[in-house]
Amino acid sequence: MSKLLNEKKPIFVQIRDWLADQIIDETLVEHDKVPSTNEIVTYFKVNHITVSKGVTELVEEGVLYKKRGVGMFVEEGARKKLLASRREGFVEEYLKPMLEEAKKLDLTESDIQKMIDVNRGDKE
Repeated sequence: MSKLLNEKKPIFVQIRDWLADQIIDETLVEHDKVPSTNEIVTYFKVNHITVSKGVTELVEEGVLYKKRGVGMFVEEGARKKLLASRREGFVEEYLKPMLEEAKKLDLTESDIQKMIDVNRGDKE
């Protein structure tokens, strides 16, 4: 397995997220051709079925579309879809657990804001 991948998430999810990240950061834009499954297999040194599963999820979500015999491409509005989905997931995956822990630690909103500012580099 490639050093680019980790054991925290299933590999197909990591590949799916890798492609999604490229769309979100606009490395890939609408109607751009995405790397073929064979190219991704070679890059990550993983099984073809694993890569196909990650790519298929993006197709099913309407983020990628296939042109038979040509390849996969970024669907129109894909970035907007991915951002909406990630924002929704952000609350459940990061914000709620953080607020629960902050409550246990008796941190105020002001305490949390200071921590954010320091770690973002806004204030020291």
